[in-house]
Amino acid sequence: MPSDQIRKIAVMGAGTMGAGIAQTCAAAGFEVAMRDIDQRFVDGGFRRIRDPLMKRVERGKMTKADVDALVSKIHGTVDIKDALQGAQFVIEAVFEKMEVKREVYAEMDRVAGPDVVFASNTSSLSITEMANVTKRPDRVVGMHFFNPAPVMKLVEVIRGSETSDATVALAKDLCVRLGKEPVEVKESPGFVVNRLLVPMMNEAFNLLQEGVASAEDIDKAMKLGTNMPMGPFELADYTGIDIGLDVMEVLYRETGDPKFRPSPLLRKYVRAGRLGKKSGRGVYDYTGR
Repeated sequence: MPSDQIRKIAVMGAGTMGAGIAQTCAAAGFEVAMRDIDQRFVDGGFRRIRDPLMKRVERGKMTKADVDALVSKIHGTVDIKDALQGAQFVIEAVFEKMEVKREVYAEMDRVAGPDVVFASNTSSLSITEMANVTKRPDRVVGMHFFNPAPVMKLVEVIRGSETSDATVALAKDLCVRLGKEPVEVKESPGFVVNRLLVPMMNEAFNLLQEGVASAEDIDKAMKLGTNMPMGPFELADYTGIDIGLDVMEVLYRETGDPKFRPSPLLRKYVRAGRLGKKSGRGVYDYTGR
């Protein structure tokens, strides 16, 4: 199926990434279904989309009519049959736990037509393992968007062991239609970006734990010394420290390499509920901001 035959995209999950991907697809002109398991999560997804867009309206960057037109392309639902009805392509962005994803893939496989392609937004998990619960492993692929999805240009397109050349080509073509730049990656723990990025963030926590420098100075050193737009702690707080820990644990479990062993300080922050901006406190305190 060529990408120009895709008219409707179903997005599974209305969290930060699911909502961002739904917005990206709608902005590219697609009909979108955004599905989650509870209406309050769907409503939260629409808030994640509308609130930043309304700030652009306040700054004169777009009109309210533009916002309404974009949001009108997105249909929110808790019914998976409703979401998949008429969809040619599905992007899954549910909780980053393999058991959760496998349940979703098995359910989608029962409901979706046999030609529908499934893509996972996973940041580190095995596409092959997800595909194995379906009857279409050749039509399951990874599409790892980056946060915030409407802004970030990169999508890692990940080939599982059974993913066909046609499915990879379709995913890459779709990325271009969404205004993104795809890079093709063979399945490997952490793929490319997180394989390189996560050890750097982890080592930043080790430096902080050892008292080598303050969090502010570690961030400043990396921004000014390597031209990073955000320091490792700013980035960890932005993406979610718990998400970073999940990726590190996958890398450590899959490779056994000690460089991926999560920092004790990072674990302590997650146990304390210091997850970053979303919880009000991570490495930095956001409660007064």
